[in-house]
Amino acid sequence: MNAIWSFMKRNYKIIGVVAILSIALLSFFPLKEKNDPEKDKMLIELLTFIVEKGHYDPKDIDDNFSKGVYTEYIMGLDPSKRIFLQSDIDEFAKYETLLDDQIKNKDLSFFDLTYSRLMQRTKESEAFYKEILDKPFDYTIDEEINTDYEKTPYAANKTELKDRWRKQIKLSTLSSLNDKLKYEEDKKNGVFEKANDSLTASEKKRAEKAKKDKEGPKSYEELEKETRESSLKSLNELYSFMKDLNRDDYFSIYLNAIAEGFDPHTNYMAPDDKEKFDVSMSGKFFGIGARLQKKNDFTEITELISGGPAWRGKELEAGDVVMKVAQGDAEPVDIVGMRLDDVVKKIKGPKDTEVRLTVKKSDGTIKVISIIRDEVEIEETYAKSSVVEKDGKKYGIIYLPKFYINFENKDDRDAAKDVAIEVERLKQEGVQGIVMDVRDNGGGSLRTVVDIAGLFIKEGPIVQVKTTGKNKEVLSDKDSRIQWDGPLVVMINNFSASASEILAAAIQDYKRGVIIGSKQSYGKGTVQNVYGLNDFIRNSSVGDLGALKTTTQKFYRINGGSTQLKGVSSDVNMPDRFSHIEIGERDMKNAMPWDKIDAAKFEPWKIENYDAVIANSKNRLAKNPQFQLIDENAKWISKRRDENVYSLQLDKFKKEQENLDAEAKKYKPISDYKNKLEFKSLPNEMAMMEKDSLFKEKRVRWHESLSKDVYVEEALNVLSDMQSKNVVKAKLPSKAKKGKLVGSL
Repeated sequence: MNAIWSFMKRNYKIIGVVAILSIALLSFFPLKEKNDPEKDKMLIELLTFIVEKGHYDPKDIDDNFSKGVYTEYIMGLDPSKRIFLQSDIDEFAKYETLLDDQIKNKDLSFFDLTYSRLMQRTKESEAFYKEILDKPFDYTIDEEINTDYEKTPYAANKTELKDRWRKQIKLSTLSSLNDKLKYEEDKKNGVFEKANDSLTASEKKRAEKAKKDKEGPKSYEELEKETRESSLKSLNELYSFMKDLNRDDYFSIYLNAIAEGFDPHTNYMAPDDKEKFDVSMSGKFFGIGARLQKKNDFTEITELISGGPAWRGKELEAGDVVMKVAQGDAEPVDIVGMRLDDVVKKIKGPKDTEVRLTVKKSDGTIKVISIIRDEVEIEETYAKSSVVEKDGKKYGIIYLPKFYINFENKDDRDAAKDVAIEVERLKQEGVQGIVMDVRDNGGGSLRTVVDIAGLFIKEGPIVQVKTTGKNKEVLSDKDSRIQWDGPLVVMINNFSASASEILAAAIQDYKRGVIIGSKQSYGKGTVQNVYGLNDFIRNSSVGDLGALKTTTQKFYRINGGSTQLKGVSSDVNMPDRFSHIEIGERDMKNAMPWDKIDAAKFEPWKIENYDAVIANSKNRLAKNPQFQLIDENAKWISKRRDENVYSLQLDKFKKEQENLDAEAKKYKPISDYKNKLEFKSLPNEMAMMEKDSLFKEKRVRWHESLSKDVYVEEALNVLSDMQSKNVVKAKLPSKAKKGKLVGSL
């Protein structure tokens, strides 16, 4: 069974998987099937059998395991605590330490109890929102809501539960009402007529809409009614979706609670999920080009796909929480509480159509972002390079979005071959240093990362891999040629994961180059395999049982330390918006621990000015006002993330948002920054740009983004400092143990 790259996934106290906004999207929910308790028992037996036999470090299914499964499952069913009552939880809690026994005995009584109660409470709650939205809200009442649902107790009775629904709905409608009132006010004051090039794409879109808007001003009463009608429509759609679900759908959530009890990357995929997962790995992305995952009742952006419309727009960011979705100029639909794949269905759509996302930014501000849907070309997932002159010297930048390879066709493009080609092209241009940019690179093929690291060293070990019950394998570069022996910088960030971390770790351990970027990389040091469950049974009449993705291996850097959890620490820590927030594998519950094994035999390079280069960079960062502002912004974002209380009084809510907007404007110079450097394509691309206007547009956009990148600017400063001639390349071991290349990360 081929190992595959497991998408990065933060844990938000809910069973969830990463979704890609494309025609291929992940979801927990399988195709509808007839209820079959015997099939459910078989699934539990297969899941536990495969994990116990194949997982890298399977946990004991005991009382502690039972408590973890119980907590995750209940939170998965009711993350915002607006379905169950405290009396329900008291009844469920009797099973908290019994689930281990039920799993072993294939006992479904706990699941049956929770499922039947969920159906009962869901039907009751439907009447709540319809009654609440039947009459206007009074926004003059001084009350507030705390959206930290994890710490919120369950409602003691139906009266208290109904009031919780009222406050949650009121917050949603209040946010919409505030936006509508501001729009009317701006239109009245002629704000949109003064629109200029300094506006964001969304602000320009809003200005264009206002100019076309021939309707007269709307009254407060009209706007208030519109918000309730929109909320009612959203909730009706949500409950319509829920009515289409059956017992099998919710059983998938239960199975995932069990699977993720072992580690965050072990997941059950129902038949429909497995098919979608396979398609999503093909590299073709459609829609806005973003990855999503659940955060309690909310949907969060985890990553932007390079080259996609969201990436090009530069307004949507990782960490943004999507609250509402609108099709063009239509009324936005509240998607809070909606299933992940149903959210995706609303966001994706035909090419060249508009979708408007209402998002809550990391700093607490609410923004409406307009994106025109498009296809993310496969070409944009490939390595590409650019040249730039600084202080009379020429440097090269290679951007690698992922470590791609076609296992079925060795003659097809792969990351290692493409990077080697880009290095040769840069050498022909006479560059005096190279930046390898693997920021936001989620990983990919292990084979390619070994080959790419080998381009920069003579020969030797690159990574160590351990499988349960087997001796470690040392995967080495066997080619004695060094394609690039000049100054090298590797750029990483919080979202550089798996194979990216192996590359950075190898370059760092050899002291072959300088690693700069976020304090540390993502911290995913494990490999997953996908097992088709039908492969383990002889009875073909049961139908498709789906698949289980489970952690089977762990990899280690050549110095013996794991990249798991701790990731790779940058030699030069550059502040970013996540500097003061726990993010990555270390923010996941049940994440596998960091550990260490024996180091492989290797000899680092001897660069006499290595320490001086790092010290110089740190000194520059300390004095750079742009990085000081970025760090100040990161501290503010960290503080804002812990503030979950919102006023439900219109005047106070409006004032809170105005204060947030004013505070956020202090950090606008971060996005307005320009490094005054000119980035250019290489001759081979210049020829292509003359023939292909679309390709030219993509490269122009990339070069513009590089010219606004303060991190790239510092990377070039580091390369400049590395121009010392006092570099002695040590002779590396020539008899490194050859290891078997094991799938991808």
